[in-house]
Amino acid sequence: MSNLPTAVLGRTGLEVTRLGYGAMELRSDDGDRAVSDEHSTTVLNAVLDAGINFIDTAVCYGLSEERIGKAIAHRRDEYFIATKCGCPAAPTALEVGGNDYGHENMEAGVDQSLRRMKTDHLDILQFHGTPAKSVLEEHDAIDTLQRLRDKGKIRFIASSSSIPNIRDHIEMGVFDAFQIPYSALSRSHEGVIAQSAGVGIGTIIRGGVAKGEPGVSGVSRGESWNTFEDACLGDLLEQGESKTAFILRFTLAHPDMHTTIVGTQNIDHLEENVRVATMNGPLPGDVYAEAKRRLDGVGETSED
Repeated sequence: MSNLPTAVLGRTGLEVTRLGYGAMELRSDDGDRAVSDEHSTTVLNAVLDAGINFIDTAVCYGLSEERIGKAIAHRRDEYFIATKCGCPAAPTALEVGGNDYGHENMEAGVDQSLRRMKTDHLDILQFHGTPAKSVLEEHDAIDTLQRLRDKGKIRFIASSSSIPNIRDHIEMGVFDAFQIPYSALSRSHEGVIAQSAGVGIGTIIRGGVAKGEPGVSGVSRGESWNTFEDACLGDLLEQGESKTAFILRFTLAHPDMHTTIVGTQNIDHLEENVRVATMNGPLPGDVYAEAKRRLDGVGETSED
């Protein structure tokens, strides 16, 4: 039995682990971030063995959906799957082409996702690319998703959204969940997360570890990590705590965060994330408040 804490994903009623898994990292077998089919299978089964029950992917995340189908379709009752629509239904590489919210492309994308992941339904279907309300209305995109829901192909309608369009998305009253960017190093959506949860919308956080500490995570050092030093967040680390663990605990401390999707192809990093979520948990309230105070002082604030 997993010790991972859970939360109810808003009005969906789904009880999701507060630590989820972002499968974009499994998108390619070529280039700097290449991963083999065999290792992808190992990672995905390790995710489920750890008790994580929420997996996020997309039509346009290369090999990700197909690998999920090959590796864990036989364990389908152990996880909720969230994927995306609007990106082209055919690409084999990440972010190929622009978004297309027409009904033909989105229905083709859903059918493709079902085939790839060897399932008869998608738990969460999210619009990709935070489309403006006017774009959704122009293409009758909500009607398309509602028809797919009525057919039983999807369960809940969602959107990967960000400021400014997410404010309109909240007011539309049709979304069951949002995927929203947030971490200690990117706090602009802090208030929007609370606003969404306050009206019953599930909150799925992306970027919850800010891609991990540069030099440790396997990604190059991003400028956002300068904020960690500028705000002197290192002073708040517990003995032996990594910077990545602190950032994850900061994200988990947001009272209206339901799940955060953390992607990795490194089993050691996966195991550390699970340990942090289960044994350390969210930052204590006073540490979370102090971290936010320090971040406010260097201009990293919530855009309320």
